[in-house]
Amino acid sequence: MTLDACAALVERADPDRFLATMAAPPAARRVLFPLYAFNVEVSRAPWVTEEPMIAEMRLQFWRDVADEIGAGKPVRAHEMVAPLAAILRPEGARLLDELAAARRWDIYKDAFEDQAHFDAYLNATSGNLIWAAARALGAADTAEAPMRDFGFAMGVAGMLRAVPELEARGRVPLLDGTPQGVRDLAGRGLAALAAARARRGDVPKLARPALYAGWRAEVTLKAAQDLPERVIEGKLDESEFARRARLLWITSSGRW
Repeated sequence: MTLDACAALVERADPDRFLATMAAPPAARRVLFPLYAFNVEVSRAPWVTEEPMIAEMRLQFWRDVADEIGAGKPVRAHEMVAPLAAILRPEGARLLDELAAARRWDIYKDAFEDQAHFDAYLNATSGNLIWAAARALGAADTAEAPMRDFGFAMGVAGMLRAVPELEARGRVPLLDGTPQGVRDLAGRGLAALAAARARRGDVPKLARPALYAGWRAEVTLKAAQDLPERVIEGKLDESEFARRARLLWITSSGRW
């Protein structure tokens, strides 16, 4: 798969990350599009079939890809694997393997066991993806804490936006779906966002494009906290103009 094909896949399946990546410098796009294409493939693997075993096999395929890249083995002949292998080091491959493993929760209809389980899921999915992107863009280990805090905020926002669809598919996405439970969860997301911003100086400029994908998180979290009924009603989306303006402000100012 060429870089253009990776971009096309992300554009179809994850338009927010596509727009965020197109706002990044060309050198960053060569890193971000393969990572986000991997995330698309892993994210949709549990949903393309009603057969858990087949879904498990699809996820295992991508875990094997990550293992091959991490171990420096010859990678399989798949159209998306070559551009991914070109930008990943072993640690990044390990992060993607953990991401794919966490997506097993999406296959089944069990609720999260507790707060620790919920947090671990968001950290392994949203957190691992943004940290893998930042590492591939050149971030040092000192950037991990703010990147993961930002990733947690993104993960909470994404989960809240996905609640109507997940519940329609028989899933239980929230530990507490009451209005107060939603407010509390949104508040945790906003607290994580504030913690990330408090360590903004630990994130080098070259890694900031990894943060662009979270351009909608704050607005979503504030909307859910102010009017939690919007979560169930699926009304957390802002206007197209507001979305684009927010992305433009973040990418032009650098104040994520």
